Amino acid sequence: MGSLQGQNVVVVGGSRGVGRSIAEAALDEGATVLAVSRGTASLVQFANDWPGVKTLAADATKESAPDAVFAALEPDVLVISAGAFAPAAPVQELSWEEFSVNWETDVRASFLFCGAALRRPLKPGARIVLISSGAAFSGGPPFCGGYPGAKRMQMFLSGHCQKESDRLGLGLRFMDLVPMRLMPDTGVGKGGVDGYAAYAGIKPADVIAGMTATQTPADVGKAVVALATGKSQVNSFMVSENGLAPVA
Repeated sequence: MGSLQGQNVVVVGGSRGVGRSIAEAALDEGATVLAVSRGTASLVQFANDWPGVKTLAADATKESAPDAVFAALEPDVLVISAGAFAPAAPVQELSWEEFSVNWETDVRASFLFCGAALRRPLKPGARIVLISSGAAFSGGPPFCGGYPGAKRMQMFLSGHCQKESDRLGLGLRFMDLVPMRLMPDTGVGKGGVDGYAAYAGIKPADVIAGMTATQTPADVGKAVVALATGKSQVNSFMVSENGLAPVA
């Protein structure tokens, strides 16, 4: 324990689900943690459960969000876990606004914060971790709109930003982490289960019963701590029931 002692960790989208698990893992390792979220109620609940956590209500998709967040706590480790629920309808039934919701939320937040990290810049040695999804590899089911493409773009973005940090000599580490399996105990996971059940005409319980072993939100939190404290020069990683591994 204490591997992040003296480190500032900012988790954007950190008040619930995977983001909260990441924030909790960092707190367990002695970090000063700022959880950022649009939802004030979930932030209040988090602060009640963990009196040591700092919170900030902010919309990560606003141009002003990075400056406000960095003013509240300058991160040694910045995690972007914010994201929208994927739509749950066949592509032909979606409007463009519905199809692109994950581009306008997940990708936009990642784009704004990564760009700000490079422009500011954050201090040398700062680590930036973007939370992607296994749908970036599988393409996801046909009812999830632009979600798979958005999660793949986050992976591309971390690579592009690492090249810019290297070119400019900033000493920043950009990484992406891909949880490979659906996690039905998160909001995004429950949405995926419910969407698949509706699409296939079965019950959500049947979808869950047919799932094989999966990683948990706590596993993702541990994986982020490992990335934040590790020395690997790989930029893309996956976490599954088999643990953390580089993306081949």
